Formats: sequence, structure tokens, C-alpha cells
Amino acid sequence: MNTILIKLFATALTLSQVTTRPDAVRTQFDPGTDGAEVVQILRDGCAHMRKAFDIEDINLDELISTAMEDPSAVAGAGAPKLLHGLDIGELNTSYRQFCKGENPKDSPFDAAEVIAFYNKAVTDLPSAEALRDAKLPGASVILDGSGKPYAETFEANGRRLTVPIASVPPLVRQAFVAAEDKRFEIHHGIDERGVIRAFIGNLASPGRPQGGSTITQQVVKNLSVGDDVTYERKIREMIVAGRLERILTKPEILGLYLNGIYLGRGAYGIEMAARSYFGKSVGDLTLPEAALLAGMPKGPNYYSPDKYPYRARERRAYVLSRLKEEGAITEAQMAQAVTSDLGLKPVETARRDSGFYVVDHLAREARTFGGLDSLTAASFTVRSTINAGLQRATESVLQDGLATYERATGRQSFTGPEFNLADAVRKIEAAAPAPSPAPAAAPVPPPAAEAKASPEARRPPAKAASARPPVAKVVGPKPAWLRALESARAPLYDVHWPLAVVLEAGRGPVRVGLADGRIASLDPGIARGKLQVYDAVRVKLREGKGALRAEIRVRPAVQGAALVLENRTGRILAMSGGFSYPVSQLNRVTQAVRQPGSTLKPLTYLAALNAGLQPNTLVMDSAVTLPPIGGIGDSWSPKNYDGGGSGATTLRRGLEFSKNLVTARLLQGGIAEKAPASLQRVCDIALEAQIYAECERYYPFVLGAQPVRMLDLAAFYAAVANEGVRPTPYALEGIERDGKAIYTHAARDPVRIGSADRVAFYQLKTMLQGVTNHGTAAALARNSAYVAGKTGTSENENDAWFAGFTNEVTVVVWVGYDNADGTRRTLGRGQTGGHVAVPIAGSILQAAWANGVPRTPLNPPSQEARRNLIDLRVDPRSGERVAGGGFLEHFRTQGDGRMADTQYRLVPRETLYAMRPDAEDGDGLGGAEDGADVRGDFFGNRAPESDFLDPYGGRGQQPGRSRRAQGDLDGYQDGYRAWPGQTSRSPFGDEDVSRPRRRDPDWLFGDDPRY
Repeated sequence: MNTILIKLFATALTLSQVTTRPDAVRTQFDPGTDGAEVVQILRDGCAHMRKAFDIEDINLDELISTAMEDPSAVAGAGAPKLLHGLDIGELNTSYRQFCKGENPKDSPFDAAEVIAFYNKAVTDLPSAEALRDAKLPGASVILDGSGKPYAETFEANGRRLTVPIASVPPLVRQAFVAAEDKRFEIHHGIDERGVIRAFIGNLASPGRPQGGSTITQQVVKNLSVGDDVTYERKIREMIVAGRLERILTKPEILGLYLNGIYLGRGAYGIEMAARSYFGKSVGDLTLPEAALLAGMPKGPNYYSPDKYPYRARERRAYVLSRLKEEGAITEAQMAQAVTSDLGLKPVETARRDSGFYVVDHLAREARTFGGLDSLTAASFTVRSTINAGLQRATESVLQDGLATYERATGRQSFTGPEFNLADAVRKIEAAAPAPSPAPAAAPVPPPAAEAKASPEARRPPAKAASARPPVAKVVGPKPAWLRALESARAPLYDVHWPLAVVLEAGRGPVRVGLADGRIASLDPGIARGKLQVYDAVRVKLREGKGALRAEIRVRPAVQGAALVLENRTGRILAMSGGFSYPVSQLNRVTQAVRQPGSTLKPLTYLAALNAGLQPNTLVMDSAVTLPPIGGIGDSWSPKNYDGGGSGATTLRRGLEFSKNLVTARLLQGGIAEKAPASLQRVCDIALEAQIYAECERYYPFVLGAQPVRMLDLAAFYAAVANEGVRPTPYALEGIERDGKAIYTHAARDPVRIGSADRVAFYQLKTMLQGVTNHGTAAALARNSAYVAGKTGTSENENDAWFAGFTNEVTVVVWVGYDNADGTRRTLGRGQTGGHVAVPIAGSILQAAWANGVPRTPLNPPSQEARRNLIDLRVDPRSGERVAGGGFLEHFRTQGDGRMADTQYRLVPRETLYAMRPDAEDGDGLGGAEDGADVRGDFFGNRAPESDFLDPYGGRGQQPGRSRRAQGDLDGYQDGYRAWPGQTSRSPFGDEDVSRPRRRDPDWLFGDDPRY
């Protein structure tokens, strides 16, 4: 039996069952015993068809004989591929056998072969009940913190906004039914007349095949059995469609259809299509708009109003005529709608290029807090905390900062262009019509011709950006390279450097074309001699007088992350989890831990301040060895960045200049009597501040040796800004579906870190402000009245950090190489937090202020803290109180309101006296015994060390680099910048701040220099 004939009979068997015995459709027959039953089913089906056509006074015999009059029409070269090889004579014989009641001797029918094909086709048939309960994948709309649309998230082929059928106006429903399935309300899933008409029409007029599918069948095809162009799919589709009609109402089926169909412009479903084409909801569609959309399911690309407006108009007119035939509209309404403008909203060609890490994080929070499996499981409205402008700026700043680091250190590597457009350009050029000689005066095209012209051809010429050819925009029809660039999807779709297409490459200048049509001269830099025509590369534009110039930008290997957190609420305003989401989906803000280095030191200083030490308490910046904890393991002897020390220094200066030795010495009596107990108190604060879930009790912890998550570190710094109130970071405000709230972020009461009081937190805040004023983050000195923070650099410069805050926000930046492969790649000698991370953080702060975050001087102490604080002027280096000038320090008071003097608690006066420069024993500044550096004095008057974490040993200063060139060391001590608000000629109101004031340890007359 002919293969095609087997498939046709199996399809006819299906059609006969669903139309004559819909409640008893068999999905398995026995080839040996059920042959007679199959013959009877086919005869019953044909009788049913004849009766159906008799209702319309149509002679089915005449229709079929007319189609078969010219067998060559089917067997010829133009016949549909599925019908090639079909013997029309056999088909005619079979028709007489089953529809005319004849028993021809030459019948080609073999019941066993038909049954075998049918049984296989309906194996594992999908359930109609699954469709009844189906949740269509949808596009969730994400709103930013101001309630404006920010992003969409959807699965492939699922950009859909599902709406209840009740919200679709009756006229819109009628338009789709009139265009696609006029018997929708009366058939039972299969329109037998439509199927036979399509089959006969395809026999008589091979070409664009007719489907004959009902709306119910289209629902089954789109959502269940797939869209394979096979007889097997058609068989399965008809059976499931018949079953679906028995368990769903017509409105429910129509709702599945209208929400499921593809209508062009990347839009699935009527609601998304209405917004995409007309910028409105389906409930606001006009008659011509509804008719235009109703005409598109037949061929969204063929009838595209963007590409073929004349076809779209013709199809719309057909739908309007069908509505008129059905009595849904009047003649006048049809006439007016036919002549109306298409009224299309411009195509949104700009694709979203930011926020991918944010959307991914929101999806995770939706699962954790909202209980959703996926944001794309349906159409949700997601309210976020994101500041859209700040988010994009944060990503741009981070990308620029990472690339700048690699250029500055000579670590750039060009591995090739992002992609190449040569193939796309060739296809566009091949599809373009051959140019014809231009007439002397080109006539204005008639309206019909204009209607058929492509959008590109009808677009008015762009104005030239400059009279100079290299800068001029493209005038006239777009060149092939520009059209190819517009339609390309860049692999690094969230990188904010402009794309450029190489138009001329070689030994001479490289010319590139930009997305706006301009031409620029490119400095290829590291890519010199490696570029080919139509390579697409990233560039940095240099605009000014003369020719437009561009510089190459290549993807860096180094990674980074940045976070902007609102201090009071914990709202995440911006988050960039890496250089580019397509490169790596790992969110380094929330999903990675790295050594924080000195950004963790404020924990130890907070513990010391809470234990009663004052910012002017003197601590020895000299060698120290701490015994093993519990007598187990080795003792610990940390070192500063350059291996030396600077003698006695104040607690404030120890933090401002990130002294490792000072931090370690605070464990020796500065917090508790014994070092292990001091370490435990630091750990307690870390645990209560939720920086860690557990604390590694080993001494290098205080220098940031235990890895931390950026999000948790940011929450701690926000707590410092809030005098100890820690916010809980979050990005998800709420989720809604169909206007109903599914999840709403519950406002939480502030959580106070009780391990330290407000006074300690405020004192720490002012000390961190000193870091930005003249310490390791002195690159921010211009804005230090508004910013406090701390730099951090981990062992071997593997990680570079800055964590800082204003009154309103906390900004944290990390730069480093990923180490997922087990290797740890250093950033390079001297590449510290102050050198690498601080410039990025500074630009993010500027972006925050430019995007609505207030720029206000850091707040004074709260009333609660003020009651236990007294402000006194001190010498900035020695910490000694002075009568005038100096620096206004904030001291904790005792119960009687007087300052609790702890200046010499850790370094007695006698020790300082013995260390004076003119000491008779010649010991000078500690000599070899305490490891102090003889180049300074005992109040630390020398250049500071970096914040480099070296828990297990140190090394010397970087050869060949001045201290000022080392980033973190930018604010060396002899160059102390003025504290915010100081106006005296000397930074601290002292004419000779470089000479320490000698003091007799037995002096009995108080601190006033008048005595």
C-alpha cells in the first residue's frame, strides 16, 4: 500500500472517530482482528461528511471529481512534497469503496498497515486535562523603585502577558473567531467541513497549503502536541482537540488561544501584541486595531505591518468583511475601519542592556520569599528596589574600571572580535534588488508604491553630524553593514561600550562604522594588525573638534562586583555581579565569598572602642607575636605591608592608615585581657552583625583572612552609618498577578547590633571618615565630608576592596580574578584596594548623587550617643590635647560627664619617654627590640603602610614605586589633609605639626600648655 495513502487513511480514521463517536475514540486497534471495524468506521465517517455538506447544499462528489480531473496537478513538480508519489487512481478507488458503498476488486486498502501507522501515531497521547490546568509561560514585567517598567523576563517563545478572557472585549473575540474559525461556536473541536475543504483545495491547487484547523486544534498544537508538519501530529491533534472540547467551555478554549498565539514583534498572546503594536492594553483596542491583530495568526511574518503594510491592510480588510458578514459591525463601521491608518507604535529596536544580574537575583528572591517556582511561569508584575539610572551607571563604571586596571598594568589580551558580520552583510547584499540607472529627476513615488516600500527606504535621510566625511552620518538607504549591525544580537549584550564595525583594516588607519551611521577612525591598540573587515568590536569614542576618533576596548579577564545599598531600609539600589552576565552568571555580590582584607578591620576597632579605648589611645605599631590559642598550633607574628613599623600611633591613625600591627596589638589587652578572649569578642560582633554564620577563631581573622559575602559586608557598613542599626538587604518589594498581591515585602523593625553601643559606632564612623580624608582612601578626600569607608587588600593582592557609606547609601566594590579552577591569581604588586577599588567606588558615588541620592555631610551623633560624648581638640599625631587648633576628636565620657582618658592605657608614658629621640641610651625609636622603623618618630610621623593583609609574613616595599604612586598610600601622614570644616592655615591649626611635643611622664600640671 502506498505510504501516503496509509497516512491519509489513518488521518481519515481519526477524523471519522472524533466526528461520529467522540465519546468512544479508540487509540489502539488489533491489526489482525479489527480490520472490519476500521472499514466500518471509515464508511460511517464518509457518510457523516456527505451529510454535513448536504446541509450547505454542496455536492461532495462533484467537489472531489473536480479536484481529481487533472491528476498531473498533484503529481507534477509543483505538488506538495507530502503528496509526491500518490496514485490519484488509487485515491479515487478508495473514495468509491468507502464513500460510495462499492467493493472494487482493485482496492489498494490494507487495514493492517493503516492500523499499524495509527497505533504508533497515538502512542503516549497527551492528556487534555493537562491543557485544562496549563499555566502558560509568561513575561513578567519588572518595575524599578519608582514604579516604572524596567525589564521583562520570559522564556524562549514565551514573551506573553496572560489576561483572563473576560477582560478581552467581545469585538476582539469576534474578530479572531471570524478570521480563524467561523464555526467555532457550533463544532466540537473538529470542523469536518473545513478539513475536507482544505484537503480538496490542496489537491486541486497545490501551492500554499490550507490547514483547516479549528481554534481548538490550534490550541492543542501550540500548547501540547507541537507544530511538526506531519500526519502523526494531525492525528494526535484531532483526538486531543475533541477531548478538550468536552472538559472546557468555549470561552475557556478561546482564552487559551488568545493568550497562546504568536502575533509578531516577539509578542505571544493578545495582550502583549496590543502593547507591542499599539502601546495599549487589549481592553483599549479599536475596531481597526483588533482586526489587524486578528488577521495575523495566519502568518505573522507574511502579514507583518512593519515589513508588508499593504498585505496587512488587505488582511485587515478581509477580517472586517467577515465581521460585517457575521453582523458584528455595520457597513459604515467597516468602511471607516478599512480606510483608517494602521496606527502602529514604532518598533522598539533598543534591547535591554543592563540589570541581568538584578533580574536573576529577583528571580531567586521570588522563589525564596514569594514561593514561586519561576517568574516566567506566568505573567507577574514584580516591584523591585532598583534605581534604574544608578544601576546602569554602576555597571558602566565597573566595566570601565576593570578595563582601566588591565590597560594600566599591561594585562590586556586581545583574543579576537566580539563577532563578525561578513556573512550577514553578504546575505543582505544578495537580497537587495539590482540598482537601476537613476533618472535625471526622480519622481515622487505614488502612494501605492510608497506603501510597498520597506521601512528603511521610506525613512528620511539622517542629518550629517559634520561636514567632514569621516564624521558624517549615512545619508539615504542604510548600507548593508549598518543593517547587519542593527539586526545582530551581540554576545556581550550588557557591555556598555559602543559597538563598531570594521570597514577598512590594514596597515594604515582603521575605519569603523557606528550604530548611528557615523564613521570614525579607530586606534586599534592591542588589536593592531589583527582586525578584519566586518569585525564587530567595542570602542571608546573621543568626540571633539575634527574627525571622530575611537579607541579599542577589549573584554578584561579580571572580574569585579559592586553594590549600592540604602542604609536605613536595606533596599538594593544597584547591583553588578560581574563584568558581564553572558560571560559569567555568577553573582559575586550574593553568591561568592572572598577574603575582605582590611575592610574587616573596623570590627576589631569597634570592639576596642566599645571596651573603652578612645580614638587617641596610643598603640605600638611594632612587631608582635601572639601565642597559640589554647596552646594548639603556632604563634602568630603578622607584619605590615613593608615589613616595618612606625612606633606609637593613635588608634585613629592605626585604622586610617590600615596598620596590621596595630590591629593585632589590640588583641593584647585592648579589648580583653588575653588575646583569645579579645578575638572572641570580635567574633561575637561579626556573628551578631551577620557578616558570618560562624567565625573561624584564628588570629588572622581580624585582618580579614576569612572570606566574606559582599552583601553581608555591605550590611555591616550600613550599620556603622546607622550607629549600629543593621538593615536586611533586599531587592524584591512585591509580586502581583492579575492585580492581586502574591507577595509583599514586610517592613522589619531595625535590628541593633548590641555587641557595641552607639558611642562606639559613632566614633568608628568618624575614624572611617579619616580614611577617606587622608588615609588609604584619600583619593576620595574631595568628598570626605560626605563619605566614610575602608579599603582592603587580601594576601598577595588577590582581592582589592573598598566599602564605604554616606548618610544614605553604602557602596562596596571588589576587584579580583575568579579562582574557581583552584588557582589564585594576584592583581599584581601594589594593586591595592585604594589603587584599584576606590576610583570605581568614587565614580559610583558620583552616579548615586546624580540619580537622586542626596549629597549631605555625614550626620553628627544621635541624641543617645551625644549624651555620652565630648568633643576635645587634640594633636592629630600624638593624640595629645591642645588648647587651640588641632583636630576635634570625639571622646567617650565617664558617668560624671568627663572624658575617659585611655591614651596611655596600652603604651605607658614611661615607654614613650624612653623612646624619645634624645634618649640617653640611644635606643631611639624602639631599635631592634620592637622592630620600629628608625625613619619615623614615636608618634608615627612617617609614610603609612598599605592595608595589605599578610597574616603569615611580610615583604618589603615595592621596588621602583614611590609611596604616592601606590594608591592606598596616597594620603601619607606628612601630607595630612584638612578635616572637613577646618579653615586654619595649617591643616590642624598648628604651625609646626611635624615636631612631636615632648612630655615628661611625671608632669603634674594637667594638659593645658599654659601651665
